[in-house]
Amino acid sequence: MARNPFDLSGKVALITGGNGGIGLGMAEGLAAAGCDLVIWGSNPAKNTAAETALKAFGKRVLVQKVDVSDETQVNAAFAEAVKAMGRIDGCFANAGVSQARAAFHELSTAEWRRVMSVNLDGAFFTLRAAAAHMVERSKNGDKSGGRLVGMASTAGIHGAARAESYGASKGAMLAMIRAMAVSMARYGVTANSILPGWIETEMTAAGVADPKFAGNVLPRIPVRRWGQRQDFAGIAVYLMSDASQYHTGDSIVIDGAYTIF
Repeated sequence: MARNPFDLSGKVALITGGNGGIGLGMAEGLAAAGCDLVIWGSNPAKNTAAETALKAFGKRVLVQKVDVSDETQVNAAFAEAVKAMGRIDGCFANAGVSQARAAFHELSTAEWRRVMSVNLDGAFFTLRAAAAHMVERSKNGDKSGGRLVGMASTAGIHGAARAESYGASKGAMLAMIRAMAVSMARYGVTANSILPGWIETEMTAAGVADPKFAGNVLPRIPVRRWGQRQDFAGIAVYLMSDASQYHTGDSIVIDGAYTIF
């Protein structure tokens, strides 16, 4: 009987920002499919809560406190994760921050750099470490390949007013992932981006709770609801699975049809 391509038993996925929101939703889906997990987060309380929740699935879970904007922390934590788990088969660069809302002409250099340091530099540091590990495995005869996933945003493809640094970081993510898809293909490694729309998370809590904001946004979402973290479980399993081994260089939009309406 053919193996279920969505059975992730024996695989290990690393998810940055996996202690809450979309990251936790992906982690829950992966664990339910049999995947072992490495979770990176910078908030100790959220890390502990996520570890407890994810271990309930009966899989191995390693939780590390990591600031992805710190190159040294990323490299050290990745090496520690490989030592503890044996390998990393997939890496989801999901950690991110939003921009403090400001008109573009009032956007400070400090705020621009803060957003870029996490959303773009952090993704680069993380994905580079994972790519180096996967290339080394490939050169040593391991033909299992690997999965690299960048969490972008619909802000990377439409005009996100008063969020130029956030939009720029996500647009750059899309370009970086497309280039990686080409360069990493020879090693059996795929690279794809996920573009969430309006998702109910800690990052969007203020907007979701604002009647005026919700009244303007919800009518523009054909599905007529905010996205939930569970909406990302399936795409994480698919991208991590053998079913996606020929699917690379894509930008996968999950937004309830917001951007096409």
